[in-house]
Amino acid sequence: MFNPFKFSLALCLGLAISLSWQNLFLPSPAIANLTLPCNSYLRLCGAISSNYNSLELLQQGKSLYETEQFAEAINIWQQAERNFAAQKDTLNQSLTLSFLSLAYQKLGDRQSAQSTINQSLNLLQTIPDSNREKYRVLATAFNTQGRLQQLLGQTENALSTLQQATAAYQKAGDEPGKIGSLINQAQTLQTLGFYQRSAKILTDLEQNIQTQTNADIKLKGLLSLSAILRTNGDLEKSQELGKQALEIAEKLSFPSALTTALINLGNTELALARRIEAVAEDTADKQQIQQRKAAALAAYQKAVNLANSSNLKLQAQVNEMRLFLETKQASEAESLWREIQSELAQIPASRSKVFSQINLANSMLESIHSNLELTQPQSLAKLLANAVQEAKTLADKRAESYALGTLGELYEKTGQFRDAEELTKQALQQANSINATDISYLWEWQLGRLYKTQKSWENAIASYTTAINTLKSLRSDLVNINPEVQFTFRDSVEPVYRELVDLLLQPQAEVNQTKLLQARQVIESLQLAELDNFFREACLDAKPEQIDKLDVKAAVIYPVILPDRLEIIVSLPQQPLKNYKISIPQNQVESTIHQLEQALAIRHSNQANRLQISQQVYDWLIRPMQADLQTSGVQTLVFVLDGALRNIPMAALHNGKQYLIEEYNIALTPGLQLLKTQPLSRERLRALTGGLSEEREGYSALPGVKLELQQINAEVPGITLLNQDFTSATLEKQVAELPFPVVHLATHGQFSSNFKQTFILAWDGPINVKQLDNLLKSRNPNLPSEIELLVLSACETATGDNRAALGLAGVAVRAGARSTLATLWKVSDESTAVLMTEFYRELTTPGTSKAEALRRAQIRLLNNRNYRNPYFWAPYVLVGNWL
Repeated sequence: MFNPFKFSLALCLGLAISLSWQNLFLPSPAIANLTLPCNSYLRLCGAISSNYNSLELLQQGKSLYETEQFAEAINIWQQAERNFAAQKDTLNQSLTLSFLSLAYQKLGDRQSAQSTINQSLNLLQTIPDSNREKYRVLATAFNTQGRLQQLLGQTENALSTLQQATAAYQKAGDEPGKIGSLINQAQTLQTLGFYQRSAKILTDLEQNIQTQTNADIKLKGLLSLSAILRTNGDLEKSQELGKQALEIAEKLSFPSALTTALINLGNTELALARRIEAVAEDTADKQQIQQRKAAALAAYQKAVNLANSSNLKLQAQVNEMRLFLETKQASEAESLWREIQSELAQIPASRSKVFSQINLANSMLESIHSNLELTQPQSLAKLLANAVQEAKTLADKRAESYALGTLGELYEKTGQFRDAEELTKQALQQANSINATDISYLWEWQLGRLYKTQKSWENAIASYTTAINTLKSLRSDLVNINPEVQFTFRDSVEPVYRELVDLLLQPQAEVNQTKLLQARQVIESLQLAELDNFFREACLDAKPEQIDKLDVKAAVIYPVILPDRLEIIVSLPQQPLKNYKISIPQNQVESTIHQLEQALAIRHSNQANRLQISQQVYDWLIRPMQADLQTSGVQTLVFVLDGALRNIPMAALHNGKQYLIEEYNIALTPGLQLLKTQPLSRERLRALTGGLSEEREGYSALPGVKLELQQINAEVPGITLLNQDFTSATLEKQVAELPFPVVHLATHGQFSSNFKQTFILAWDGPINVKQLDNLLKSRNPNLPSEIELLVLSACETATGDNRAALGLAGVAVRAGARSTLATLWKVSDESTAVLMTEFYRELTTPGTSKAEALRRAQIRLLNNRNYRNPYFWAPYVLVGNWL
């Protein structure tokens, strides 16, 4: 029998749930404005329902929430919740409590958010399962609870809750809610480091979205996937889906949908430009950057013209302004500034407006010392003061913290340090009051800079230390923090570590053991943070080790490139830490390193010039400690390299008489805290070898690979997978079923600063670093859990990418191998076969470490008149455990 009340409730629930769905899984504030029209349905609800006033209140709260007036929405929803309770309308009461929890989360009031969602779930337990409408509200409540658990760092609990939400949406027949919940699951799995499971959800979800006949659901799903893929660094796929979303939005002719799709596409174009910019070398790269930025600008400008929402228009204008300032289009920027000023006065207060003003101010701060009117301190101060006031009006402490902190940064840049300090403390207080550690580190860092400027050294060190401790607690969220504010790792995270090292080792202060130990710890933490950022997730198991326990004949060397000098910390066996300073500007260091990189990687480079540059770097890194190394009896040098230094082989440094490899065994590590300590067991030494000798996937043939693998198998027993047999499936099968301590892969590959472009080539296609990680860890639990040595003999670092060696370090620590042997550039098949044969011959000798085996193999080539050029023997580097 038809029940009109149940029918009206279903309509209201179905439409109201879209509110929580959008705000849960769509990361961009702009996307959250894509809502379904429901005023007409709510009027229908009111006409046939006895609780018309309560439903009206529910709608009023929704309207306030969508305009980001969260405090006002809470007041309205609290009244609606009381009404529903009085009317014993348990379903709508529970739904309203879920909405209240969302609003409390937005304001950072996690205690109230927890209380209201618990009430919602408790109420739902009193409703019989036979009531189908229960599942719609239950799904909303689970999604809300999952979001809160994410905020509280309870990631595994969040995943379980979101899976329950998906099941409830399925029972309710709510496809939009199900899509949103699945995307939430994918994000949560990535936070936990389950990349493959996350990728499967997103792949399946894309297929589901692509077959959707409901254009609105398809549009929202594509936009959401595009945004998450952009966050994860898969920019090409993000762009592809963004273009599809734009086509649908154009057909639907919804101005808000079209505006959002254009902003999304502009953001992806700009991200692509940024990626090219990071490694740009030649004119072609620069032209491509200009084209990408022009495409982004065109998308933003079109969004401005089409926007029917003042907040969406403002977001597009802020992005447009950023590009005008970045590309130094002064007159266009001034004109747009006047237009924005006029419009700001007309737009009511909302979180979106507050963050638009903050982002606008951040863009302007970059050009504060230019002659542009809009970048004058008075203009910026007025803009930010307005943002602070509006955030207070909204009772939005998170937004207020950002606005206060950014205003403090303005005062910092204009030399008003006392005022800057006070504002920064206020910003930190607001962040701490809502436990927003993802932004509090920014103000702890800012306080550290202010103390440093005022020469309050101990306070500065304390503030920087607190900031880094906060960053460590945020490891799993580093990729995704600050969603409302423009954020990059290199601008907002990496400098915190470097500046603390600078402070601890400053020339004008006494450097004691406590400071040296802390500096070393900070350097290792930076290495870990860089790798987390490389993988776009926190997935590395860090366990600090003491060098004395690893090898009493090894020295660990930490060179750090600072703006005005090179700092080198050295840990010698059973001795206190020492440090050395080389006063030389960063740009000169990096320029010299780049010259050496080019000279070494070219077979016919000028020998005299190459040796001169090599000696210069030796004089910086090794000469100051040469006497200490000689008297300590050290046999192995282990380098924890920084920045551009990762791209050159330490073995090729020259002291004027001989190469460093002729004096010492050499190894690299991204940090002792990532090191596995056990030495290689010779008793069970077997190798799984694989590679390509034939042309494949557009890559040239490697005819020497067949001989290389044959010669290795003559030294070490095992199984070989060559050409058609060398596929990802066969490699995984062999690794999973047989106990191979050594895996040797001779094939094309590349190390890059982008994990998507860090791969090895199998017969059936590229295997990227994350896939390789899963493949190599697929081992039968009854077998030894780790590979002791992974050899990648034909891979190379990406040309022109000054952070490419991050990919090499990433492979080394993610593959689950204790040690990785790889090449910084691709060398001839013949010399590789000679070196690898010698390496394995030495490796089978009892008492010979992996680092010593590599050294002897390299010297074998060095003493061969055909291969004495460093081009042949220098690129081989051992990363990880050298024992």
